[in-house]
Parts: sequence; C-alpha cells; structure tokens
Amino acid sequence: MRLQDKVAVITGASNGIGAATARKFVAEGASVILADIHEEAGQALADELGDAAQFIFCDVGRVPDIRAALDRAEQAFGGLDILFNNAAIQSVHTFEQTSEEEWQEIIDINLKSVFFGIQHAIPLMRKRGGGAIINTSSTFAIVGSPGYAAYHASKGGVSSMTRGAAISLIKDNIRVNAICPGTIMTPGLQAGVRKTADDYDAAMASYMALQPLGRFGTAEEIAAVVAFLASDEASFIVGANVTADGAYTVV
Repeated sequence: MRLQDKVAVITGASNGIGAATARKFVAEGASVILADIHEEAGQALADELGDAAQFIFCDVGRVPDIRAALDRAEQAFGGLDILFNNAAIQSVHTFEQTSEEEWQEIIDINLKSVFFGIQHAIPLMRKRGGGAIINTSSTFAIVGSPGYAAYHASKGGVSSMTRGAAISLIKDNIRVNAICPGTIMTPGLQAGVRKTADDYDAAMASYMALQPLGRFGTAEEIAAVVAFLASDEASFIVGANVTADGAYTVV
C-alpha cells in the first residue's frame, strides 16, 4: 500500500498504460481521477475500481479540460498528490509528410498538455506539502527512427521539460520524473499498426525483431514503474527519464 491515502490524476486513463496504472494505484491505496476522451471505457474502468475512482471527460488538448480534471481531484478526494501526464497520440509520418495540422495536434496533446498539467498541479500540490509528477515520454526521445517526425519532437520536449520542471519545483517538494517506455503491447499499438501497415502480422514481426529482450513490454510492467516513481520509495529520484524498454535503447 505504497500510495495509501494519496490522490492521483491520470490522463489517457481509459486503456493501455493509463488503465493499468489506475488499477495499480488503487491497489496500492490511492484514489484516482480517470481523465480521458473515451467516456464509455473510462466510466467502465471507474465502475470497476469503485469508490476509489471517478471518471471525467478530458481533452488534454484543451487547457480548461486539464484544469477541470485536476480540480476534480480536490473536489472529490480532498487534494492532489500525484499527476501522471500519460495521454498521447502517435504520428508515423516523416518530416516531408507531416502537415501543419498534424504537427499542431501532436504538440497540443503530447507536449502542451504536459506543460499545463504541471502548471496547474503546482498550487494544488503545494497545499499538500509536495507531490509527484510523472510524464510519459518515450524511447523516441532518446533514439531516432525514419518516421514519427512530430512524435520525436513532442517526446523530446517532454523529456527536456521534465528536467527543467524538476529543478524548478524541487524547492516545493514536488518531484518530477518521466518514464520512457519501449514497445508496449497495448490496444493503441495494435490499432496504430493496423491503421498504417498493409500487412499487420509482418509489421508486428518487424517490431518484434527490434526487441533485444525478445518480446514486447506490457502495460502492467510500465504501471509498476510509474507506481514506484509516485511513491516515497523514489524520494531521491528527481528529474530522471527512466527507460523501461527491454534494452531497446541499449543496442
């Protein structure tokens, strides 16, 4: 029960890493606000988790929605101790293929939302004497690829912002860290491959060939790392970009 009596907000909480982390947080004793645009899945998860969770519709591309989700933590559970800035979308396009509209959407959801999530969490966490903020970055903030141009930019920004926020907020006892997942088997990954690949099985096999560990990660494995970073056990970890990638960035 490492998160006993803590209150958390998770963006992108209705499926994948967000949902796994919500389950992990509640199992560790926390109360959780589930923020997402997917209302049916988000409400179903809240119903599954019971009194320890509430769902709120949140389009993280809109700052008022972010503020509303964080304020709900205080209204429903008395405060805010943990923020997991997890919501994100991918783009597989190259520099030449990326439109201005696509660029802006990636930046709004993946990067701007993290900035304003942190900004609005600060006063709420100060009231509690501190807190923990975990941002979802990516191995693509560390290594390159032929495509994913806007995605690389957004996640590189998340990793750099994490370091800056960590130093800025250390005096407030607010620890800021990021997690950099590798290839994680989630509904989002599967849907993305089906959308962009002519041959799903061949595309998944090509992804698998890049995994030094010989398998994809699971959402639960990422959730375990996030729960650790949110807990007091990680009290000396500040400003880190923690890779959980099965050695993908090592080779």
